[in-house]
This record gives sequence, C-alpha cells and structure tokens, in this order.
Amino acid sequence: QVQLVESGGGLVQPGGSLRLSCAASGFILDYYAIGWFRQAPGKEREGVSCISSSDGSTYYADSVKGRFTISRDNAKKTAYLQMNSLKPEDTAVYYCAAEPISPFNLCVLPRRRTWGQGTQVTVSS
Repeated sequence: QVQLVESGGGLVQPGGSLRLSCAASGFILDYYAIGWFRQAPGKEREGVSCISSSDGSTYYADSVKGRFTISRDNAKKTAYLQMNSLKPEDTAVYYCAAEPISPFNLCVLPRRRTWGQGTQVTVSS
C-alpha cells in the first residue's frame, strides 16, 4: 500500500525554523521525485519544493527560495523540508507527494492526487 506520512509541523514565531519529514512506504522511493505542497485557508494547494529521484535537481517556488531546503534519504525512505526564516504567510497545511516525473512537473503541473493528512505549520507571534 502506497503511503506518505507527513510530520514535523508546529507553531513557530516569525523568523523561526522547522523541519518537516515525509516518510514513504509501499513503493521504491528511489525511482520517484518527491516534493512538498501547502494549502493555506481559502487558497489553492501549491507546490513548494520538489527534488528529483536521481540527480538531486530541485524546484523551489519563488516565495520560498533562499529560505527552504529540500532533501531526501532514500535509505530511510524519507524526504525533508528544512524551513528557515519563516513568515506568517508560510502558515498552511503541508503535504508531500511522489511521482516518477521531473521535480518541476511534480511541483507545477496540476494533477489529481490522493493526499494524506498533512502537517500543520503555523507562523505567529
């Protein structure tokens, strides 16, 4: 059974940091690009950052460039999103997804997916 489970969210003050984790099971993660998405209240879900299956190429939304870093550990079947210099506008539920396509296509192309529960990130003083 293909499953992705997000964790690591929480409440943090502006300027703070969080590290999200996405644990994969039920498939061979090595062959899949994996990425992070977020959905704020009243807004559409957007691709935040995605990383390729093999060459380490990445995609970042303009709003998070220079602040967020995506990484993956195929041996642990886990992807991470290090979020620094967090802003109130980063508040959202964060989700992960994986597909055998390029990181750009994973993050940008609209596709019908089944999403997990996500993890809530709240940036507030």
